[in-house]
Amino acid sequence: MQKITSSPLILSFVLASLAALAPFAIDTYLPAFQVMGENLNARDVHIQQSLTFYLLPYALMTLFHGAISDAIGRLTTIKWGLSIFILASIGCAFAPNVETLWFFRALQGASGGAGNTVARAMVRDLFEGPQAQRVMATVQMLFGIAPAVAPIIGGLLLGINWQFIFLFLALYAFLSLMAAMKYLPETMPVEKRLPLSVNQVITSYKQIFGDKEFRYIVLASAANFSAFFIYVLASPIFLLKHLGLSAHQFGWMFIPTVCGMIIGSYLAKYAAGRFSYQQVVKFAYAWMTFIVLLNLLICYTFPVSPFLNILPIALFNIGMALAMPVLALASLDRHPKIRGTAASGQAFMQMLLSTVSAGLIVPLVWYAPVGLAWAMAAYLALGWLMIFRSKLWTQ
Repeated sequence: MQKITSSPLILSFVLASLAALAPFAIDTYLPAFQVMGENLNARDVHIQQSLTFYLLPYALMTLFHGAISDAIGRLTTIKWGLSIFILASIGCAFAPNVETLWFFRALQGASGGAGNTVARAMVRDLFEGPQAQRVMATVQMLFGIAPAVAPIIGGLLLGINWQFIFLFLALYAFLSLMAAMKYLPETMPVEKRLPLSVNQVITSYKQIFGDKEFRYIVLASAANFSAFFIYVLASPIFLLKHLGLSAHQFGWMFIPTVCGMIIGSYLAKYAAGRFSYQQVVKFAYAWMTFIVLLNLLICYTFPVSPFLNILPIALFNIGMALAMPVLALASLDRHPKIRGTAASGQAFMQMLLSTVSAGLIVPLVWYAPVGLAWAMAAYLALGWLMIFRSKLWTQ
């Protein structure tokens, strides 16, 4: 176990800032979709696809960020990833057309996942047992604030110019990089590093994805997250067109949904050392199932309203956030010698489903709130199918 020189709280803040780079890169510019479309002479669907251009390279590169960190060290991987992300953000800010925006969004996606992936591995490098669960929950709690704050910041910066949103992302990445270099220790010493080669990467991924228990857990976690994330991806349509809110009122959804995530993360911290992984997971899934059914009932019974249609999303996040630290640690513990690669596998599955949601699912279901409610139910059913087969449920 790596010697810790900074306090767990400081480490949690720094790791959370790295993990939160991804939601900031996704959510901060959502209020600007309409203005960007007008300025770049692009249709709504073309601006929407800038999410896909970000998410697909993000998902693909998460397969390599962990393996790279296992080979060259955690901090070096963070330095390279965030440095490229900073340059890509500046490129987005000065994009003259939507095609250039797509290119730099793809570069953002390819580099932005380094912080998130390595942060997951470093939590488990630095802490064990209930302390690891508490720190993971703290990271998640702080990480959960980003989706609430990001659109609000984006709405404020939109009052100046949409380009300032991407300049803000560059500044955020720079400050996170400086904090990582100052406070985080290198948790992958030279003597434990693995050679970086195509064969080594393939061998490592055969090992982790050949493990049925690992597959069940990471797919369950990714499906739970996607059940909520479809609302984030559809928020420009869901909030502006269906709920009648303005570009400056994204906080109406993001603040309560993140409060739900924070409550769930707090409960996960409280449960650490008091309840078994199995007990936490079973309660979380029972809660999420109840809320999904409530969401469908509301959509079919009541007229569309911001309060009634947003409340189930916030309540769902309590169960999702309660289960997430347990699922993350359980999957990382399956392969402790290649923890970076295992963290990449986690992030890849999460972002793969998010990419499918952005490019295929969301445009099919955002026609009405009930469509999104059924998509949430379908993703939870996938999570149920996976977790029911895992040892977290059967033992």
